[in-house]
Amino acid sequence: MAANVALLSASSPSTSASSILRRHPPPRRSACPRRAASRLSVVAAMSDDPIKEWILTEGKATQITGTSSIGGGCINAAQRYDTDAGSFFVKTNRRIGPAMFEGEALGLKAMYDTKSIRVPLPYKVGSLPTGGSFIIMEFIQFGRSRGDQSALGRKLAEMHKSAKSDKGYGFYVENTIGSTPQINTWTADWIEFYSKHRLGYQLKLISQRFGDSAIYEKGQRLIEKMHLLFDGAVIEPCLLHGDLWSGNISADANGDPVILDPACYYGHNEAEFGMSWCAGFRGDFYSSYFEVMPKQPGFEKRRDLYLLYHYLNHYNLFGSGYRSSAMSIIDDYLRMLKA
Repeated sequence: MAANVALLSASSPSTSASSILRRHPPPRRSACPRRAASRLSVVAAMSDDPIKEWILTEGKATQITGTSSIGGGCINAAQRYDTDAGSFFVKTNRRIGPAMFEGEALGLKAMYDTKSIRVPLPYKVGSLPTGGSFIIMEFIQFGRSRGDQSALGRKLAEMHKSAKSDKGYGFYVENTIGSTPQINTWTADWIEFYSKHRLGYQLKLISQRFGDSAIYEKGQRLIEKMHLLFDGAVIEPCLLHGDLWSGNISADANGDPVILDPACYYGHNEAEFGMSWCAGFRGDFYSSYFEVMPKQPGFEKRRDLYLLYHYLNHYNLFGSGYRSSAMSIIDDYLRMLKA
């Protein structure tokens, strides 16, 4: 996939230095050599800064009036760019290429197109000249609170209800959950997808990185029996945010919920609650959600199965401090399923 994420913009990639020079040809050297040199130096500087270049061309701004750092988490840096055409939100990563941000942009655009819950619209993904990558997106001014839990539950359910895939379970590209690769190969069966590309993949990484054969072997036993937890459930491939914890949930200045920084894929809607252990969902969130997307038989029994994926990922990301939580869930299921 092109680093421009061409589907996000109707504009052709016409912001190179040569095209700017074509639109604004410098005067002849004999007429004004200093002005020509100045114009060339400005163009060269813009080419060295693709973020600034996009903002001042396709972003329709004529000047950048200020920049400020915003907390970007432990993986990326984030900045706000203020311009005479409005503000932009920019994330950069100096170590990772554009594929990570391409996956994020496709997820944001997919959620944006549902017209259900507010997400920032992505504008541009690209590479940094010194290495790494960036994404430019809509800047949303957040309010003073995380907003109404009831509204969040309802709008999230509306997104799940409206966005279904006819390709099965997965996504158009591989993306990341934190910095861990998230495999999204299209699969017809949800249990197979979740077994192989979610639990199985995380367990394999743990075995390779930490040599933890105990959790790997017990996890495989759970995978063999977990189909028993889905009796009577109707499962459809719904568009999921994929990493819905408190840091990725906010509200705009009007109090409407906003979700961001996704790890999107099409999956069982209940998997969206996998980060509920650090999302702060309350009773009114679930009540409003289930009014739109009715609760399926066995929901309570499957709840921890979806927590497990994220505990395993945190084990991979942050180390063995999360091992006991993951192992406790696995052991509980092995007892319940007599495996």
